[in-house]
Amino acid sequence: MGPALCLLSAAGFGAMAIFGKLAYDAGVSPSTLLLVRFTLAAALLGTVLLLRPGLRRAESGQHRGEADSRPAMTRRRVLATAIGLGAIGYATQASLFFTALELMDASLLALILYTYPVLVTVAAVLLGRDRLTPRRGAALVAASGGTLLVLLGAGGVSFHPLGALLAFASAITYTLYILVADTVVHRLAPVVLSALVMTGAAGTLGARALLTGGVDLDFGASGWFWLACIAVVSTVVAMLAFFAGLKRTGPSTAAILSTFEPVVTAALAALVLGETLTPVQLAGGALVLSSVAVLQLRRTRSRTAAQPLEAPDRAHPKSRQVPEPVGGGRAEPTAVAP
Repeated sequence: MGPALCLLSAAGFGAMAIFGKLAYDAGVSPSTLLLVRFTLAAALLGTVLLLRPGLRRAESGQHRGEADSRPAMTRRRVLATAIGLGAIGYATQASLFFTALELMDASLLALILYTYPVLVTVAAVLLGRDRLTPRRGAALVAASGGTLLVLLGAGGVSFHPLGALLAFASAITYTLYILVADTVVHRLAPVVLSALVMTGAAGTLGARALLTGGVDLDFGASGWFWLACIAVVSTVVAMLAFFAGLKRTGPSTAAILSTFEPVVTAALAALVLGETLTPVQLAGGALVLSSVAVLQLRRTRSRTAAQPLEAPDRAHPKSRQVPEPVGGGRAEPTAVAP
C-alpha cells in the first residue's frame, strides 16, 4: 500500500504544473497561486477534521512487536515541528522553485530539483535511518537516469547560474523537509499533519503578501477553478497520500517513488497542452516505472516470506529499522513538490 500511496502523491503533484499553466493563462500570478493554494488547502483540511474527529487520532499499534527507537518528543514540539514544516520548509521550497522558474527553463529546473531523491537517500543512510541495499541502489540509479532522460528528451535548455543555484537550494530544502517530516509523520495523524503544514505555509505567504502590498485577485472563474484543482488534487490529496506513503515506506523509498512525478507531468503535457513525448522521454519513463516495479517486487517477496498469514499492515514494520520491505518526501515532503 505504501508505494501505491507514494505514486498517487506523485501523480497529484505532477498534475500541478499543468493546472498552474492553465491558471497563469487565466490571469493568476505566481504569488497569488501559492497563497490561495495553501490557504484553500488549510481550510479544506480544517473542515475535514471538524467533520471527522476520528481523523485527528494517530494510528496506534503501528509497531506491533517492534520497539520504537525514535527519540521522545513533547506534544508541543511535535506541533511546532509540523507548523515549521509549512512555515519554513514548504513555503521556502515553493518560493525558491517559482523564483528559479522565472530565470530558467522549466525542464532544467525540474532536472536540478529532482536531485533530491539522491540527496534524501544519501542523507538517510548517513543518519542511520536507512540502509542502501543493492536493490534500492539499483532502483535509485534507474529512477534518476529515467528522470534525466524524461527531462532532457525535449531538447536544448538555457542555463542561468542564479536560477540553477535557486533550483538546487530548492532541492536541498525539499530534502530537509522530507527528513524532518519523517520525524513527526509517525506521531500525528496524516490529516492533522497536512493541515498544520498548510496552515504554516499559508501564514508565511500571507505575512509576505501583507508586507509587499497584498495579492491580486482580479481574475475570472476559470482562474479560481484551476486554483481549486491545485488546492484539492495537487495539494490536499497529494500531500495526504505522501505522508501516508512516507509512514509506510520510509524516506528513501518515498523519494525514489516520487520521481514518477515528472513522468506524469510530461504525459499530461502531451495530452492536455499538445506537447509531444520523444522516444528518449518514453525510454526515461520506462526506466522510472521499472524502479517502481523493483521496489514493489521486493516488498511483495519480503511480505510473503516473512508473514504470509498476517495482514499487510501488520506485516510491515517501519523502515527506520528495516530498509525496503517495510514500512519517507514530500513532506513529504512532501511532502511535497513545489
